[in-house]
Amino acid sequence: MFFRRFLYFWIIFLAITTRFIGLNWGNSNYFHPDESNMAIALSQLKPTNLNPHFFAYGQFPLYLGFYTLTAANLPNTFSNSIIILRFWSAVFSVSAILFVYLISKNIFSGSFSIIMVLMTIFNPGLIQVAHFGTTESLLIFIFLVNIYLAIKIFDQPKNYHHYIYAGLANGIGLATKISSLIFLGPILLVSFINFIRSPNRLLSISKILIFLYFTFAVGLVLSPYNLLAKKDFISSIKYETTVATGQLKVFYTTQFKNTNPYIFQFINIFPYTSGLPVFIFAFPGLLLFLKDLIIKRFKYWSIILIPSLVYFLYFGQLYVKWTRFASPVFFIFPLFATYFFSKITKPFFRYLLVLFCCLPGIYFMNLYFHPDIRLTASGWINNNIPPNSKIFSESGNVINLPLGSSPYQINNYDFYGNYSPVTLAAGLNEAEFILVPSRRVFKNYHFSYYQHLFDGSLGFIEIKRFEPKTDIFLNPENAEETWTVFDRPTIRIYRKVKQFDKDQYESILKS
Repeated sequence: MFFRRFLYFWIIFLAITTRFIGLNWGNSNYFHPDESNMAIALSQLKPTNLNPHFFAYGQFPLYLGFYTLTAANLPNTFSNSIIILRFWSAVFSVSAILFVYLISKNIFSGSFSIIMVLMTIFNPGLIQVAHFGTTESLLIFIFLVNIYLAIKIFDQPKNYHHYIYAGLANGIGLATKISSLIFLGPILLVSFINFIRSPNRLLSISKILIFLYFTFAVGLVLSPYNLLAKKDFISSIKYETTVATGQLKVFYTTQFKNTNPYIFQFINIFPYTSGLPVFIFAFPGLLLFLKDLIIKRFKYWSIILIPSLVYFLYFGQLYVKWTRFASPVFFIFPLFATYFFSKITKPFFRYLLVLFCCLPGIYFMNLYFHPDIRLTASGWINNNIPPNSKIFSESGNVINLPLGSSPYQINNYDFYGNYSPVTLAAGLNEAEFILVPSRRVFKNYHFSYYQHLFDGSLGFIEIKRFEPKTDIFLNPENAEETWTVFDRPTIRIYRKVKQFDKDQYESILKS
C-alpha cells in the first residue's frame, strides 16, 4: 500500500512538473500566433462587454481566463492573459493524464496502466501543447472524458447521470471549438449499442436526448456570442473552413501543398510528438492487438479505438494537417506501445524499454530550462554584428527576432506576396548579413534562392547557427512546421564574403 501511494505521488509530481515548468517560455516574448490572438480577445473583455470579437474559438476558454484573473485580482493585460491561458492549458493537460489512467484501467492491469500513464506524461507532443495558451489541452481532455464516460455508460446503461456529465463535458467542448462536435462520437456510439440491446428503447432515446440537450444548452450558455453575434461567428467559421479544406490558400498553409492524407501525419507528426521509441513500439503493439482481436476486454477497446479512428480519418484528410489537429489521438501511440510491453515477460527488460520510451519527453524538457533560442540569437547578433549593418531577413515568421534597441537596417523580405528575382536581387545586393529565422520559408518557398544561399553561390557563408536541443533521434526541421516554428526554431546567420551586382544576383537566382 505504501509503495503504491509513493508511486502515485511521483506520477502526480511528474505530471505537474512536465506541464507547469517553463510556462513563461519565450521569456515574455509571445511567439505563438494563436495564443496571441486569444490573449488579445481576452484582454479586451470587460464585465460590461463580454463580446470577444474573435470567433476562431469559442468563448469558454476566454471567459475562464477572464474570470480567473478577476478572482485573483490581477489586471486583465495582454501578458497576464497569455500566462492565464497557459496555466489552464497545463491544468487540463494534467487532468487529461488522470483520464488516461482511468481509461487504461479498463484494458490493462494496474502495472501496465502506470506504464501507459508514464509514456503519456513524457509524450513530447502533449508536453508542448500544455505550454501553449491555446485550446488543444482542453479539447484532448474533453475527448478523453468522453471515452471514459462512454465506458461508464456501457457498463451502467440504466444510469442517467453519466449522460448528464457527458452533456456538460461536450457543452464545454462545443463552447471551446465548434469542431469538437466530433467528440460526441464515443457517447453516440455507446448510446446506439445500448439502444439496440435495451428492452426499453424509448428510455434509451430519452437518455440520448438528455445528453444532446445538455451539450447544446451548456455550449450556448458558455459561448453565447456564437448566437448573439451570429454574423461574425458564421463569417469566421466560413473562413476557417475554407482554409482547413484548402479552398483558400494562405501563406501559412503552403507546406501542405501536394501532401498525402494520413501518410503525412505518420511521417511528419507522430514520430516527433510520440517520441521515436514509442512510435516504433506502437506498431508491433498494434499487430499483436490485431492478432489477439477477440480478447476479454474488446468492448472497451472498441469504445476507445472506433471514435479515435473516426477522428483521425476526418481530420487526417483535410488539406491543412497541423500538429494540433492530430493532438486528441496522441495517446493512441502510448496505448499500443503499452500493449506491446504487456507481452514482454521479463520485467527488467520491459522497464528498461519503458525508460527508453520516456527519454524523448525528458530531453524535450530542455526547452524550458534555457532562455528562448531567439533571445540567445539576438544577444549574439548584438554582440557580434556591428550596429547599422544591413541585414536581409524574411517576413512571416510570427514575430521578428527581439533585437532590442540595436540600430540595424533590417529588410524583412516578403517571400509570400512580393517575391520577384528583381526585388530579391536588389535586397541581396545591399545586404551585409542574412538572417534565416526558421525553416518556415525555405522548406516551402523559393528553393533556388535557399539552395544558392546554403551552398555559398550567393557569396554568403554561414557564421552561426542556433539549434535548440529538444528533439532526440530526429531532425525537428523535417517535422510539420508548427512543431518548431512557434517555440524553438533553428536560426541561421550568414555574412557576405563576396559582392555581386544586381544583374549577377538575378542570373544566379534564375539558374
